[in-house]
Amino acid sequence: MGSYVLRRLLLMIPTLFGIMLINFMIIQAAPGGPVEQLIFKLEGHDNNATGNRVSGGGGETRNNNSSNGQYRGSQGLDPEIIKDIEKMYGFDKPAHERFLNMIIDYATLNFGESFFRNTSVLELIKEKMPVSISLGLWSTLLIYIISIPLGIKKATSHGSRFDVWSSAAIIVGYAIPGFLFAILLIVVFAGGSFLDWFPLRGLTSPNFDELSTVDQIKDYFWHLTLPLLAYTIGGFATLTMLTKNSFLDEINKQYVQTARAKGLTENRVLYGHIFRNAMLIIISSFPATFISVFFTGAMLIEVIFSLDGLGLLSFEAIQHRDYPVVFGTLFIFTLLGLVVKLISDLVYVAVDPRINFDSQELST
Repeated sequence: MGSYVLRRLLLMIPTLFGIMLINFMIIQAAPGGPVEQLIFKLEGHDNNATGNRVSGGGGETRNNNSSNGQYRGSQGLDPEIIKDIEKMYGFDKPAHERFLNMIIDYATLNFGESFFRNTSVLELIKEKMPVSISLGLWSTLLIYIISIPLGIKKATSHGSRFDVWSSAAIIVGYAIPGFLFAILLIVVFAGGSFLDWFPLRGLTSPNFDELSTVDQIKDYFWHLTLPLLAYTIGGFATLTMLTKNSFLDEINKQYVQTARAKGLTENRVLYGHIFRNAMLIIISSFPATFISVFFTGAMLIEVIFSLDGLGLLSFEAIQHRDYPVVFGTLFIFTLLGLVVKLISDLVYVAVDPRINFDSQELST
């Protein structure tokens, strides 16, 4: 197992490099880089017009209608000012040199400073991390606590009235996107058109520090309720059906019939024999569930509920072409996803010691 872990750790290096390279090339081709945005600010133009007026991307000096190689937005500005802006953002160097310098810095966990926030990327991530961790962990915990028992119950009562009605509710939940459900919750429960039971924005009240410990806990969960429900709806439906199908597949196998023939109780058969085998696929799906709830699903929910977390940070960074924040968060998210995937493999072995990744790789 040690050699397998070592190989996986070494494989993370080219994987990270490839992901960063592909995204770097894509973002460089996108119009409206940070240099262009600052030029338009200096000229008094709206940044939203950048993508329509400028054909160059990622700070490259490109102009389809001009042969002088300058930004369209640079017309009217001193060329020396343009050069100073490019140097300030590091675009006075060729793209390949910028990419290599970025990778070298990231290898030492130096993610640079934000173009527009005047603070380091690492400090920004540390500042926003508590909100995303709070939502991600509570959502993942809630999803697993509800979905696994419900999925087992549906498997053991397959075809019953409970199974049919719960499946209908789950399908409806799965069909509703998280962000749309978030808007519905706001309309109904946050002073939209009906009830005004929950706050519309933030994770705590303005007077949070003045509250007692008990009141702080109440205030925290009061603000957390609607975002947590919006986070949970999609993952809850998926994991419930995955659990049910996994247990149904195991229930119909021969070893279960043999265990019943020996006179074992249904609970002993279910939790002593079926549970370990059926849970393998649930464990293997944990990284995707965790990462999707923690990061991917965070952006729109955080924007809708005005939660100052990593999702909102990434959204604003992409919107303003804040490349250090974009690439820094991408690097950290990707690295965390790879590490969580490796951890899930180790848990996989812990649940079922019969699995040996080393022997499987040798045999292939």
